[in-house]
This record gives sequence, C-alpha cells and structure tokens, in this order.
Amino acid sequence: MSTTPSTTFEWTELDQRAVDTVRVLAADAVQKVGNGHPGTAMSLAPAAYLIFQRFLRHDPADPAWTGRDRFVLSPGHTSLTLYIQLYLSGYGLTLEDLKSFRVWGSLTPGHPEHGHTAGVETTTGPLGQGVGNAVGMAMAARYERGLFDPEAPAGASPFDHTIWGICSDGDLEEGVSGEASSLAGHQKLGNLVFLYDDNHISIEGDTETAFSEDVLKRYEAYGWHVQRVAPAASGDLDPKALHDAMVIAKAETSRPSIIAMRTVIAWPAPNAKGTEESHGSALGADEVAATKRVLGFDPEKSFDVADQVLAHAREVGERGTEAHAQWTKRFQDWRSANPERAASFDRIAAGELPDGWEKAIPSFPAGKDVATRKASGEVLKGLGAVVPELWGGSADLAGSNLTTIDPDSSFLPEGNPLPSANPYGRTIHFGIREHAMGAIMNGIALHGNTRVYGGTFLTFSDYMRGAVRLAALMKAPVTYVWTHDSIGLGEDGPTHQPVEHMAALRAIPGLNMVRPADANETATAWHEIMRRHAAKPAPHGLALTRQGVPTYEGNPDAAKGGYVLFEAEGGAAQVILIGTGSEVQIAVAARERLQAEGIPTRVVSMPCVEWFEEQDRAYRDTVLPPSVRARVSVEAGIALTWHRYVGDAGRTVSLEHFGASADYKVLYREFGLTDDAVVAAAHESLADVAAGR
Repeated sequence: MSTTPSTTFEWTELDQRAVDTVRVLAADAVQKVGNGHPGTAMSLAPAAYLIFQRFLRHDPADPAWTGRDRFVLSPGHTSLTLYIQLYLSGYGLTLEDLKSFRVWGSLTPGHPEHGHTAGVETTTGPLGQGVGNAVGMAMAARYERGLFDPEAPAGASPFDHTIWGICSDGDLEEGVSGEASSLAGHQKLGNLVFLYDDNHISIEGDTETAFSEDVLKRYEAYGWHVQRVAPAASGDLDPKALHDAMVIAKAETSRPSIIAMRTVIAWPAPNAKGTEESHGSALGADEVAATKRVLGFDPEKSFDVADQVLAHAREVGERGTEAHAQWTKRFQDWRSANPERAASFDRIAAGELPDGWEKAIPSFPAGKDVATRKASGEVLKGLGAVVPELWGGSADLAGSNLTTIDPDSSFLPEGNPLPSANPYGRTIHFGIREHAMGAIMNGIALHGNTRVYGGTFLTFSDYMRGAVRLAALMKAPVTYVWTHDSIGLGEDGPTHQPVEHMAALRAIPGLNMVRPADANETATAWHEIMRRHAAKPAPHGLALTRQGVPTYEGNPDAAKGGYVLFEAEGGAAQVILIGTGSEVQIAVAARERLQAEGIPTRVVSMPCVEWFEEQDRAYRDTVLPPSVRARVSVEAGIALTWHRYVGDAGRTVSLEHFGASADYKVLYREFGLTDDAVVAAAHESLADVAAGR
C-alpha cells in the first residue's frame, strides 16, 4: 500500500470472491447467534473492502501506529462490517471470533467497543455519535500537524492523514450528526471522507416514513464536497464507480467529502434484500442457504473462507508494512530536522507533561470571593502557556465559561476572515452545538496527542449526555467545563439552573464529577485532571460557579475527593457537615454557630465523590469516622448522592424542586439553603443519635 491510493482501478475475481465471502460470513455470524444486523454488513461489503484494501493507510501489525488513517463505522449496529474487515486484514480476529459474535467474553460484541478489539477506533452504536467522533479526529489531526510540522507543504508531513467513515440514514437523521457536519464544513476539514449508505431502510421500513430530504444538497450547503454513486446494473454497489469517487474525495483537500452510495440492504439474498426485516434479524437458515447458492457457496458449509481468498486479503498487511516503512523514513527525516519538536512529540505521545508544569497553576489568597469559573479561566491561561497540547473552547459561551485559552489564536481554517483565525489555533469555537461538541471532543481524545476541554452551562450537559456516557465507557480523557452550576446563577431562572444534574452525572459509571468549593480547590482539581490524563484516563466534569465564593487556604488533599476543611474544636467531632461547591461556605458558617453552642463540628469538603471512593477505607474513615453518626450534607441540588454518606441518622439540606428567577441570595434564602437550615438539621441528627435511632 503506497501512502496515497492508486488512481488505477483493479478488481480481480479474488476481490469479488472476498466481497462475497464477507456477505456469507455476515449472514452466518448472525444466524449462529440468532440475533443481530446482517443486511447492512452484506450490502456494504464492497465499500468496506475498498476502504481497507485500497484506501485506508493502516498496518494491521501495529493498530496504534501514529501515522495511520482512522476509520469510523458510525452505524455501529453493522459491527460485522468492521469485524470481518479486521479479520480479513489480519488484525488478530479469527473465524472463531466471528463465530462468537455477540456472546459473552468475545472480541466481537454487538457494537464496536474501543479498547476491546484491536482496530476499533471508537465505540459506536448511538447513531450520529460516530460522525461527531470522525469530525473530532479530523480536527485533532490538523491541530497535531500544527504542533509538530506546521510549515510542511500540504500532504508532505508525516502527520498528514485521512479520516474515513461510513454513515447511515439513521446517523444523518440524528441531530448530532448535523451539528458536527455543519462545523466540519465551516472548518474546511479536507482530511475527512464519509461514505453514506443510502439504503432507504430503517427499522420501521422504508425511510419514506420519516426521511425525504436531499442529503447531498444539505451537505453541499454545509460546505462539503458531494458525490453520488449509482449502483451497477445488477443493483449491487459498483466497485469501480465507488473507487473513482473515493479517489476524487481523497484528492479534495479544501473541504470534507461525502459520497452517497445507493445500496440494497441484504444484497443479494433472494427474498430478504431490500426488506426492513434484514436490518435487525437473522435471515433464517433457508434464506442463508439460498444466498450462498446465489453467490456460489456451498449451502451446507458455514463460515467458509477459501485459503486463497484469505491469503489475497491478507496481502494488505504487506502493503501496510511498506506504507509504515515509507512513513517511518519521512518521520525520521522530520525528527532529524526538528529535534526540539521531536522531543515534544515523544513527551506528548507518552502522556507526560512538561517539566515544572505545576508552577503554571496559580494559587489564590484566602479571604477573597472568587467565582470558581473565574479561577478555572486563570488556571487555563497558566496551563496554556506551558502545555501546548492543551486546547479547547466552548459552545459559544466562552465569555461565560471563561474557556478562552488564547484570545489571539482561534482554531479556524485558511480563508476565515477573523483576525484571530489560525488553522492550528488554540481556541475552538464549537458554536451553539453542545450535542456535537461532546462527540467531537471524544474524537479528539481518541485521536491522541492532544488534550481537549469544552465548556457550556451545566444544565446543557443534558444535550451532551449521550457523548458523555460514551466518553465514560471508553475512558476517554476529556474535560468538561460546566459553569453556572446551581441556582446561584440567579435571574436566568429554572431553565438554566441545574437541580438534578450533579446527581444524574454522578450516576454515570466512570465519569468523575468535580464541584470545587473555591478557587484553590479549582486549581487543585485542574492539577489532578492533568495528572490523571494518562495515568488514570477518564472523562472529568468541572461544575463551576457563576457567583463569587469565599477562598480558603489550599489543601492538596482536595485531590483525594474529600477532606477535612475545618476540624472540630473543643473535643472530638460530634457532628460532620459535608458540603460541595458554593454550599461549603454554608457549612462553614453553620459550623461557627454550632461551635459557639459548644458542639465540636467538622466540615468536610467533598469536591469529587468518585475520587473520594478511590481512596482506601482507612483514609475515608479518617475523613468520615463511622463513630460520628450525626451528619448533614448541603448541596444546591437533589440529595440522591448524599444518603450513603449521612447514613440513617443524618440529614440532607438540598433542593428537591426547580429554581426560580431572582437574585441568587434571595433564592438561597427562600429555598432554605442557609446556615440556619444546616444548624437545624445538625440538631435533628444529633437528637436521633442520642435517642439511639
């Protein structure tokens, strides 16, 4: 495989037999397990084969090769489309793996899972997310080039590569794909090519039920290069026409490309082709046998792969080795010519941070009120000066989220009229596209060699939830800067005031939610997130205040998720007050009153429940001694998180309803989020303990 696809079309009998083999393997795999999606894998066989055999720059012997192209299968339900190409290409999947499709412990789960199967670049399944991931990968590829080789002519850098993808009608009906595609066109991502499987079938039947727009006109309006490939006379995909279209798309480097392919689902099954049943159900033994007869396979044999077909397909490994060697030579030439950048590449690729990076994180003097969103913005400015791989932005809320890492450097393509425009700029303008921002950030993180963050209001994390869940599933190290984290944002009212969001986000396994109490906890949180990027990769959400909150002395134990902010005085603690974010100050005020009453009171700040749960039992028990059963939690949101920490005798001061439009101080008073309420709750808890309840 050369570093660029051949413009000469070659299609042998072995190529056609390999494609037909893909079709019967897909039918057999679904038939064996009794469920799955055979139809699309059958009809897409020529397209997937062309990508992996002719266009994708990849090396099956090294799936993590930095110089590889990426392939994203956005319709994850047709996972066999990917698995069978990985098997044929030599990524380590075997026929036994295909026979184990969708069963416990297999390498071939129902939808592709990143980190589970070699060659799977991202977890797909929720439709539209893969489109966003691919856009993120294309953006990351451009930013990576800017980090390491910005002066190279187009196509001449070892960091130039292409993101290939397949999308479906379902992907393009989901709004997230439209948002992401709009941004891709605006960004002129000429390193992105999508093949659109225009098969006119969804679960409910013909797409005329719900989808009749002219997709290519829409994408042309987005700023994409568009092509349509007509089927062959037989009705099947025409490999030559598709090949020629892909050559043109690859050569179009000034804008992203989409190729609409008219396919017939389940081709060439005699009775199942073109039917909605073939989308999500096994074809049935008789139909599988009939399909094999049409294709010239023995209907009595299952998972039948001719040795010469497999050997022919595996030749892609040799071409991949050659492409890898060619790339390595260019990469070594680049290293020799750019020793400082090469050292930076080695550091970044290893997930390490520059020496002394911690010194760039500011500390804040105790006593002054500072909004945690403002503290976060100051930290980002400090980090931005020393960590060039850190970049990100906001969903058009930069002035509120304070996420602008460099106001003079916007990630915008050549030709953009803004004075800050730079194709390798630091600040991403996602636009008002929270859905896509989440999916794009996942793609950026999965691409590697950068660190990404993105901001919006916490209440709009609802728009991002699908992508956030996938980030947690994939352990993608993305950082969400979610500001305006409570009724503390004030007059904008209940549509913008998060109430259930912290509990809902904490419910996502693998997502670490951090709600710092003050500026110094915010700085510690960013320090810990940066440290964990490679050591404990996971998505992190920062929930930050709009309003100013008191600044306390910094304590590195904040990185443990929960710690003693103020110890009880006058004896062992009789009651523990647990607070997060802007409500820690309420706990502190309540402590002063309880101490004045002669009740030794401890205040625990718990910025991150997930980090706290990582600590060993001994540490957790020093913070929350089991012997102290009188406890009160205070947080301006629903109390679902806190019952396990306050116990049967404890109390929660929370907000179990929506907010209102008013000054935030009025809202806290009217809704009972006060030191009066915490003191009263503490007395109730102490009474329960005294009564043995």
